[in-house]
Amino acid sequence: MSRRSRRRLPDTPFEADISGLSHDGRGVTDIEGKKVFVHGALPGERVRFRLTARQRSFDEGEVTEVLQASPDRVEPRCPHFQFCGGCALQHQAPQAQILAKQDTLLQNLRRIGQVEPEDVLPPLSGPQWHYRRKARLSVRRVTAKQRVLVGFRERRGRYVADMDSCEILDSRAARLLPRLPALIDSLSCPERIPQIEVACGDEICALVFRHLEPLTADDHERLRAFAIDADVAVLLQPGGPDTITALEPESVTLAFTLPAHDIELVFGPADFIQVNAELNRAMIDLALEHLRPEPQHAVLDLYCGLGNFTLPLARRAASVVGVEGDAALVGRAAANARHNGLDNVVFHTADLAGDLTAVPWLRGSYDRVLLDPPRSGAEVVLPAVAASGAERIVYVSCHPASLARDAGILTSRHGYRLEAAGVMDMFPHTGHVESIAVFGRAG
Repeated sequence: MSRRSRRRLPDTPFEADISGLSHDGRGVTDIEGKKVFVHGALPGERVRFRLTARQRSFDEGEVTEVLQASPDRVEPRCPHFQFCGGCALQHQAPQAQILAKQDTLLQNLRRIGQVEPEDVLPPLSGPQWHYRRKARLSVRRVTAKQRVLVGFRERRGRYVADMDSCEILDSRAARLLPRLPALIDSLSCPERIPQIEVACGDEICALVFRHLEPLTADDHERLRAFAIDADVAVLLQPGGPDTITALEPESVTLAFTLPAHDIELVFGPADFIQVNAELNRAMIDLALEHLRPEPQHAVLDLYCGLGNFTLPLARRAASVVGVEGDAALVGRAAANARHNGLDNVVFHTADLAGDLTAVPWLRGSYDRVLLDPPRSGAEVVLPAVAASGAERIVYVSCHPASLARDAGILTSRHGYRLEAAGVMDMFPHTGHVESIAVFGRAG
């Protein structure tokens, strides 16, 4: 809590109507001209709440009583929902969640990009529970409780949530939550294990134990026995991501398939992959449906990562160029192309937020471009994308504000029109908004 938020908070609860949702899933209201973000409140509700923090430009609060409930309010499925930071919206019906995300996207396009899509795509949804195949679990041994806590951070981020179950984590990892605290407490340095990385492929679920001190031979045996009994892979990480090594079994290969495209993607436990396997497959199909690659086309895939879109595109187009800033991911993507017998795809490492004037892969022309940037968006590369001559662009976004900004740039400066846009529920029960936008040449 900041110094400003340590000021004495009122003991008397407030009563207010909730007008909307914030980007992180909290209800929004206004008290004496100041915005208040209220955890546990939904749009259309009247609630009683207490203040939990005060900032210069906004306050924060928590519901103590729902006086008039929204018809979209449901009972949270997880017993840890009230304090765990892994979810924010389990108290809202899934259909209402995705419609709220759609409204967020459309408002951002209007307000920031000053553009309206010609068509609003139906929301793309997938599994609501046990969908999360990648996660970072915090670990902390609490001396006062004489035990280890393993889980997501609490909502305010300072402490580890005391949880023995999780309704969004891949079920192969979630079932192990009750066993992990005792396992870590049995090791020689439980205070020096700060996190466990979860990475699940289609066949193998892996747990990466970060440790800040060397583990003993006895520690290794305990972890091996756990891996065998729990039917998971255990890996160790004494330093950065490049120090990750398999303990049990001695070699671990993580992979997921895209059956509609006859693709298998191999990835490392620290590599970025989309967390929701089923939604990812549907997203790829949707992107290709709107990009419309044809056998004679040259396609450019920017921020390509492991080749999640690149390799399915290579099944349909004459040639594909994938570009990514992480050299290790580029190497993995090239290996995945070879693994799948694709010789019409080339990968390059480049800083897509830097100067691109001299890069050789931008000297050619492209018929189609796919963009899947980080939260900061793709503003820097848009002039080069427009200059490539691409007739169609599909933009996959994890942040509606940067997508809206970039949509405004493409439509106002570069001669494109926003044909369609829609949301995809990659992270159910959270405020995260994943979206897709389709651009075609104007005129």
